[in-house]
Amino acid sequence: MSGQTSTLISNIGELMTQDSEHRVLQDAAVVIEGERISWIGHASEAPSADERVDAGGRAVLPGWVDSHTHLIFAGDRTAEFEARMAGQSYSAGGIAVTTGATRAASDEELTRLAAGRVDEAVSQGTTYLESKTGYGLDLENEARSARIAAATVDEVTYLGAHLVPAGVDPEEYTDLVCGPMLDAVRPYVRWADVFCERGAFTEGQSRRVLSACREAGLGLRVHGNQLGEGPGVQLAVEFGAASVDHVNYLCEADIQALAGSWSGWDASTGSGSRGTVATCLPACDLSTRQPLAPGRVLLDAGVQIALASNCNPGTSYTSSMAFCVTTAVLQMHLSVHEAVRAASYGGALALGRESGNDVDGERAVGSIAVGHRADLHMLRAPSATHLAYRPGIPLTFAVWRAGVRAL
Repeated sequence: MSGQTSTLISNIGELMTQDSEHRVLQDAAVVIEGERISWIGHASEAPSADERVDAGGRAVLPGWVDSHTHLIFAGDRTAEFEARMAGQSYSAGGIAVTTGATRAASDEELTRLAAGRVDEAVSQGTTYLESKTGYGLDLENEARSARIAAATVDEVTYLGAHLVPAGVDPEEYTDLVCGPMLDAVRPYVRWADVFCERGAFTEGQSRRVLSACREAGLGLRVHGNQLGEGPGVQLAVEFGAASVDHVNYLCEADIQALAGSWSGWDASTGSGSRGTVATCLPACDLSTRQPLAPGRVLLDAGVQIALASNCNPGTSYTSSMAFCVTTAVLQMHLSVHEAVRAASYGGALALGRESGNDVDGERAVGSIAVGHRADLHMLRAPSATHLAYRPGIPLTFAVWRAGVRAL
């Protein structure tokens, strides 16, 4: 051991690593040294450490990686939710309601609200979070949202192309998104996204946004195929986007395009050229009463998938990744192992953080492996199966985030 404090977590009933070997160990142990994992194996073979935690036979998983959220906002949209539950269909226009409340909030209020949502997520086992801008929709407020997000979450995505504000010419707004607004947010963000959907941005406008953001050096993501079949998936694959999110309505050509993007990837070792992850957002699907994304079909076709919360005030006001995992098992026909993997390793893959020390000097997240960031989620249960077996029961017992116990 080095001079850093080490912690041995022993007597783990089930350790689901989600590493390249997909190991599930019984009677296991993990050693944390500083912010990283330094040893994994059977409890009987564990080395000594400065501190010891007895897991009491509980299960340990990687911390959830929530790769799609919208945490920088003020206000709520309860009335819209009630109307939707009464039968009104979802449209992207409700974003404007949140934009007004967000613009009216102070920096201090937005920071407090966002930090509270992060704390809520961490208390449920989420240890790595992405958040988008997208509720400012003008230069000043998008830059402000990006700055607040950069101080609050792990990954920030620029989503000035969320909705064209009322009364603004769509082409002029797209010019703003691709020019001065992009310049203003660039110091704070690593990713860019576009809502390529009816009622939001057309294929041509989306193409302009993706091209400008790629030229600016940002990684790309796409909101696509949420409300019907459309060009979002094909654009995402064409531009080499890290993920396309929602994917509720897919034709066979979309599925084949996503599968083809992974043709250079070795899933058994996690090596090769990454394709475009299909990020499924089941909590949003239930709230908007859209068909659930076809996660089973995508996996069977060879597509890498992620699960994310899409936490936002209009269509998915939850940060519960466990709820998303439960839904994926019970209604999307994923196995427990597949769902947990999609909510941890899959999210890391969608954020380019699945392998160690290859991006910005950051350690890998989303799996439990030596050298990876020590993000651990201990359940109040002997196995991960209880996430689906006991739906709705709060099962998070303890959380370590970058080696620090957060719960």
